[in-house]
This record gives sequence, C-alpha cells and structure tokens, in this order.
Amino acid sequence: MQSKKEVLIKIFISTLYLSAFTFGGGYVIVTLMKKKFVDEYHWIEENEMLDLVAIAQSSPGAIAVNGAIVVGYKLAGMTGALTAILATIIPPFAIISLISVFYNAFRSNLAVSEILTGMQAGVGAVIASVVYEMAAGVIHGKNLVSIAIMLVSFVASCFFEVNVVYIVLICIALGIIRTVYRERRKRE
Repeated sequence: MQSKKEVLIKIFISTLYLSAFTFGGGYVIVTLMKKKFVDEYHWIEENEMLDLVAIAQSSPGAIAVNGAIVVGYKLAGMTGALTAILATIIPPFAIISLISVFYNAFRSNLAVSEILTGMQAGVGAVIASVVYEMAAGVIHGKNLVSIAIMLVSFVASCFFEVNVVYIVLICIALGIIRTVYRERRKRE
C-alpha cells in the first residue's frame, strides 16, 4: 500500500501530464484518466470511473477539471482533489498565457491553422473512442434499464435536439429513483 504522499505525487504528475498533452476537451482527458487510474494504477474500478465521469459531467464547469476533482477526491480526499485541480489547470493556464502574448502572429499563420484543423480530426476519433468504451461498459453490464436510458438519451440529443441539461437532469432524477427503489427492495 502506498503512502498518501506517494499517491498525491502520482496524482499530481499524472494529471499534470494528462492535462499538458491532451488536446480536444474534457472527454479526451477522461479517457486518458481511465487508462491511467483504472488500467495502469488499478486505483479505481471501471464502473466506478463511469460513475465519477457522470458526476463530473453533471457538475458545472470544465469536465477535465471536474473529472480531476472527483478522481483526486476519491483517491486522497480533499487534499487529492486540490492536488488534481492544481495539476490540471497549470498546463492550460500556461499555454493560454503564452498564446495570448503571441496571438497576432498565430492568428494568420497558415501552418498553425492547418495543424489545428488536423488535430480536430484526431480529437473526433478520441471522443468516438470514449463513447464506444462508455457504451460498451453499459451494454456489458446487461442492465436493461441502463441500456434504455442510454439509448433514449442518445436519440433525444441527436435526433430531437433536446438540450443536454434537460437530459442530464432527467438522468439524475432517474438515478435517484432507481437507487431509492433498490434500497427499499433490499430492506424488504
């Protein structure tokens, strides 16, 4: 078993690294956090990671920071959450500060524009991978209610253009109802 100090150092280095080399938003970093904390370190179970991602997404703010908060808190309490926040915000803060200084030179540079266009395609592939992995986890769980919620949410968002906020709020309510129902059945 590792000491809390060793865990905090690994959280800091891991989230700093992931944040520094992740382009494309929060869902990309979530996949990499899963690979680091679930697959490599085995600190969190895959189902638990899905729950933490759900919490991060339903909370206001950037999903990368929210994801780091919930993972850091799960692993090392409030100190872990603060460590993960700090490590997650340092790289974007430094990069954005640097870019803002040279914005005029970057704005019209054709090479930079083409690089960013190419990165968009890669980001799309990574997001598709996240969707696949999360959906596979729900399907492999073989819980028909969870599969139905996932499919109805997808259809509502993609085909009926229902605002994601409403979908998340409804799913939170359904999750609460399911939990209360399960707890009552256990008591009987």
